[in-house]
This record gives sequence, structure tokens and C-alpha cells, in this order.
Amino acid sequence: MNRISARIGAINESATLKVDAKAKALKAEGKDVISYAAGEPDFPTPENIVEAARKALDNPKNFRYTPAGGLPELREAIAEKTKRDSGLSVSPGQVLVTNGGKQAVYQAFQTLLDPGEEVLVPAPYWTTYPEAIGLTGAKQVDVFAGSEQGYLVTVEQLEAARTANTKALLLVSPSNPTGAVYSEEQIRAIGQWALEHDLWVIADEIYQNLTYDGVRAVSVTEAVPELADRTLLLNGVAKTYAMTGWRVGWMVAPQDVIKAAANLQSHLTSNVNNVAQRAAAEALLGPQDAVHDMLTAFDRRRGAIVDALSSIPGISVPTPQGAFYAYADVRGLLGRDWDGVTPETSLQLADLLLDEAQVAAVPGEAFGPSGYLRFSYALGDEQLAEGMNRMQELFAQ
Repeated sequence: MNRISARIGAINESATLKVDAKAKALKAEGKDVISYAAGEPDFPTPENIVEAARKALDNPKNFRYTPAGGLPELREAIAEKTKRDSGLSVSPGQVLVTNGGKQAVYQAFQTLLDPGEEVLVPAPYWTTYPEAIGLTGAKQVDVFAGSEQGYLVTVEQLEAARTANTKALLLVSPSNPTGAVYSEEQIRAIGQWALEHDLWVIADEIYQNLTYDGVRAVSVTEAVPELADRTLLLNGVAKTYAMTGWRVGWMVAPQDVIKAAANLQSHLTSNVNNVAQRAAAEALLGPQDAVHDMLTAFDRRRGAIVDALSSIPGISVPTPQGAFYAYADVRGLLGRDWDGVTPETSLQLADLLLDEAQVAAVPGEAFGPSGYLRFSYALGDEQLAEGMNRMQELFAQ
């Protein structure tokens, strides 16, 4: 008999965390590695949020079990945020607070999908989606959009991939890994198509508030209100408020979905850390000045990294309109000799980049087809510039 179940043994390690761990290990050995791998803001959590956590520690009731679905105060704050940013009015009873956005993703798929059903996943996609879908026994159907179409899938592509077994569409805007943002018109067209075919929509909006150039990430339920009864909105405080380690996310959905997902969570983890929940409420309802400052810095870095990558012959990179990633099409660098090495895949190219320039990026194989590299620009300006200089020197031949 196998020591590990086939279901769990089939899970792949997170590629982004794997690359970041390798970069950190090399740093610990004294190597001057610059890592663009982690999707984590380099800013501290805003002080007003930290202070809310300090105050929460003074109240003993936060040391006890609380409702598995989340503190009432936080669920109310999330409902208010959903109305403000997603244009959808929901009751606190339609909110489930989870241990980070990843748990919301996992529970969304577990709640909706049965073995044999299919979910359409626009590619490139975040590394966790395939693993979470696979654990349900359902089938992921990739719908790929390359750099030539700004990494944005069309209704025609989705329709070509739809079958009688299609139950849900995963919709992510802004995108990880590409930073692509669907326009309101595109969201409306996709939403109307999903409504026409009676599909569920799982919308991951974790980067919703990180957009540039006046672009707004429009929720599918705002563009097509009739979809509200067949849509799950997933979100969290990690990215917008530099709270990756606080582990607070959430799901907004019809009440029957929330009830089922909450039943699962009651056996899986029960309630989220109460102190972190109090901090998250302050993040959503408190001053947003720090978010604006972080966004300004990200915007500056976005311009710098796109300019630097675009200056390297063989690299093409659409300007991201959201999140903090640049997704570079590096197919023009493959099959060429670089210091005696001829990479044929983006995985091999990423190894070359790390070995020769001590620069860490995540290869496209982690997000779908080979031929791409993801660069997070959630790191300091000086590090960002130095890493780009190293790349320019390596590929200047």
C-alpha cells in the first residue's frame, strides 16, 4: 500500500514558492540574488491596522472560539467593501471569512465542483488553481491567451472550449501572473455569455484595488447583475494592505453556497484568528492613505520594469494594468546560445538567469505554456534596477 494517498501525492509544490525558497537559500549562502519571484508587497502593514491588532489583544474575548464564518463586524465590513468596490449589495450572511485567499479558492472549488465536471480556466493562471481543481475530481480546461492579445481571453475562445460538462468559469481580473485587466465591455460580454449558458462564475478579485492609469477592475456582478445568484467573489487583505502573513481572505456568494462552504470550514479550520480579523476590519474601513502610497510606488516600478524588459531584444511584455507583475514573452530568447547554454524552455531560461546573473524569476511552466517569465515588481526600486541591469548584460550578446 502507498504511504501517501494518490490524491495528495499528485499535488505539485507551488512553483512561485519553490523559486522564492531557492532564491532565499542562495542568499543564505552569501549569494547576491535578486528575486522577482514572490507575490508579496515589500511594504510594512500600515500602522493603523497594526494598532487595531494591538487593541484586540487587550480584549480576552478574542482569545476564544468565535463563529466559524467570521466575526460579525468583519463580515459587515466585507459586505460594505463589496458594495463599494464590486457594486454588489450583499448581507453579512453571504460572507465567509477564510484563512487567506487560498482557502477561499480551495473551498469555492470544493463547494461547487463534482468529479467529471469541467471548469474553464483562462491561461496563464495562478499556480494554485490546477491543484485546487484537481482535488475535487473535476477537470480543468485551459483557455490560453498569449501576449499578442494582452493575455485576455475572448468569448469566442471560451465558447470553443465549452462542453456539456462545463459547470463553471474562473475569472481573474487583475490577473496573476500577467497583470492584465479586462475592460468593462469585455467583462460584460463574458458575463452575459456565462449567464446564457447557465454557468457559475468564480471571480478571484484579490488584486481588485491594485490598478493603474485610471483603469478600474469591474466585477462581473456589477457588469451583469443577473449573475449574482451564480457568482462567487473571492478576495482578501493580503495584497492591497501588505498583509500576506495575517491570513485573512473571504468568499462572497449566494447564501446556500456560503452555508455549504461554512460547513466545510467548520470541520477544516473553524474560525480565522480573531486578532487578524479585527485588523482586517480596520484595513477595510480605516484610512486608505497607505494603500495610495503603495500603489504610487508600484506604478513607478511598473514603468521601470516594463521599460527595462522591453529594451532586451527577444523579449515582449504588454504593459500590465493591474497587480504587481510583468509577464514577459521570452520565446525570442529560446534556442539561442547564452554563455554556452542553449535554453529551449522558459524553465531552462529561468535556471540560466539564476545561475549566470543571480536573478530569480518564475518560468511560464508554472502558469501554463512555456515561453514566458513572471517578474514581480513588489521589491525595492534599487533591487529592481540592479536585477534588470544584470539581465540586460546577460542577454546583450
